[in-house]
Amino acid sequence: MHPTEKVAVPTRIIGLISGTSVDGIDAALVEISGTELDLKVELLAGTTYPYPAELRERILAVGAGVAISMAELAEIDDAIAQVFAQAAQNIQIGHQPATLIGSHGQTVYHRPPADRGMGNKSTPDSPLPSTDAINRVSVHSPLGYSLQLGRGELIAHLTGITTVSNFRVADIAIGGHGAPLVPRVDAYLLSHPEEGRCIQNIGGIGNVAYIPPRHGDWLSKIRAWDTGPGNSLLDLAVEHLSAGAKTYDENGNWAASGTPCDPLVEQWLNQDYFHLPPPKSTGRELFGVTYLHQCLKDAQAYQLSPADLLATLTELTAASIVHSYRTFLPEMPQRVLLCGGGSRNLYLKQRLQVLLTSIPVWTTDEVGLSADFKEAIAFAVLAYWRHLGIPGNLPTATGAPREVLLGEIHQGQS
Repeated sequence: MHPTEKVAVPTRIIGLISGTSVDGIDAALVEISGTELDLKVELLAGTTYPYPAELRERILAVGAGVAISMAELAEIDDAIAQVFAQAAQNIQIGHQPATLIGSHGQTVYHRPPADRGMGNKSTPDSPLPSTDAINRVSVHSPLGYSLQLGRGELIAHLTGITTVSNFRVADIAIGGHGAPLVPRVDAYLLSHPEEGRCIQNIGGIGNVAYIPPRHGDWLSKIRAWDTGPGNSLLDLAVEHLSAGAKTYDENGNWAASGTPCDPLVEQWLNQDYFHLPPPKSTGRELFGVTYLHQCLKDAQAYQLSPADLLATLTELTAASIVHSYRTFLPEMPQRVLLCGGGSRNLYLKQRLQVLLTSIPVWTTDEVGLSADFKEAIAFAVLAYWRHLGIPGNLPTATGAPREVLLGEIHQGQS
């Protein structure tokens, strides 16, 4: 038992997250018992609540680097918290009330320590005002920076339920990337006594947790990092190619009607990020609109149809995942378990299976954990651990020098 750990009892907790695709708020109401090796989670309800269209556009604009005032930032922060709070209230309808909320919020900016792991450097889009007291300087902080909007204190105030938020900052404060944060949860919910597994989340960005067989010093051998683009480029391309009529490629059907351009995939795999050793993390700051525009420019020489372009971008996601495994894992897994929105892209799943040859590619549904709501479930668990005084980060995943408690606690009124 950890020094600050409380006695664990079955607890109903809500997990909330909106990923880099900004599709909506994934809400999971779960009952949790145990602590780590005896951790048990039952999903009582799971729903995705879409953002209001105007708010989604504002979030995407902020994430793409559009300049806004501090007043506008505060307004968006509050608006996100309000829809998160509404999701928390809605998910409880018909169930006994929750006693705790774990809210990851909405990431709008992520920069690893000293720019390591992004494959690019950020610079202001416009010059700062020149005065005797203010000079434009380039700041290279030794610590990373990650901003999630949807402040926990407002969620706690609106719901009356104690809320844990800002999970990334404690890991970043000691030199970690603050990402990925889910691998420790994966370790206790999805490890196997004899089978090495890769848990591959495919949201806007892809991330992997390699979990060796559960014996010996297995926890210290877990490796995790962001593999690169997940759905981010695909969704942006679909919106571009359909002139805004579509926001994603349902089941990968559009891409499946095309043919990948292998030389283009090989060219794109030369991107610096794919060759950086873990720990590493990335986001829309790299694999976003600007990156897509470069991909579209590169593709002009091959005269690809829209379907061929989508097939090629889908192949990049699949190939970058497999390249990541073959380059950085101590050994290939015996099974891959997919989760996140990309796990529903049947064409992407098929391409992963082809590239991984004989390694079975399943979803976490097939081993008893919801693929759609695994990330939301994970933040419910991280809030539960924070309440019990159990560290939530995994240093081999985030690059932090030690384990720390994750999340800031905002007391509710209930």
